[in-house]
Amino acid sequence: MKRRGLTTRATEVVDTARQLLEADDWELVTMRRLADELGMQAPSLYKHFVSKAAIEVALVELALDEMGEALHRAIAKPGRRGAVGALLAAYRRVGLTNPNLYRLATTGSLRRDELTPGLEDWAGEPFFLATAEPHMAQALWSFAHGTLILEIDDRFLPGSNLDRTWAAGARAFGMYTT
Repeated sequence: MKRRGLTTRATEVVDTARQLLEADDWELVTMRRLADELGMQAPSLYKHFVSKAAIEVALVELALDEMGEALHRAIAKPGRRGAVGALLAAYRRVGLTNPNLYRLATTGSLRRDELTPGLEDWAGEPFFLATAEPHMAQALWSFAHGTLILEIDDRFLPGSNLDRTWAAGARAFGMYTT
């Protein structure tokens, strides 16, 4: 999926914001801190983004784009795991690799009206492609998101075998897909 084009400097701002996000919570990332990391004055950031919220939207788009790419690749060549198993494995891998970016993109309110048109639908389309039924696709995404956010937040009981939990979800949803 092609996202909105960013200038080279705006891309640097987003990349640096992402690094700060993965090191800390988004609430701790300030425009001043971001500017310091980039070696510029904070007011110069506003030449590229009108606000911190605009940078957040760019990060959410980046997260949706990366997740969508991984999920589309997974269902295109699912291998022995099947579409649902491959989809869940890719979803988990992307989320665990970038947990704060994942959390930013998938929790709290979403500024849909500010996203590149079609990006959110495209990123989630693999759930429908794996299940061929819209309600099952939403249920599968709900399982994936809920399980992943609980894993990221270390909310499962100590000693839980999460590989087996994910595999059980893949088997359960795989029974109801084509």
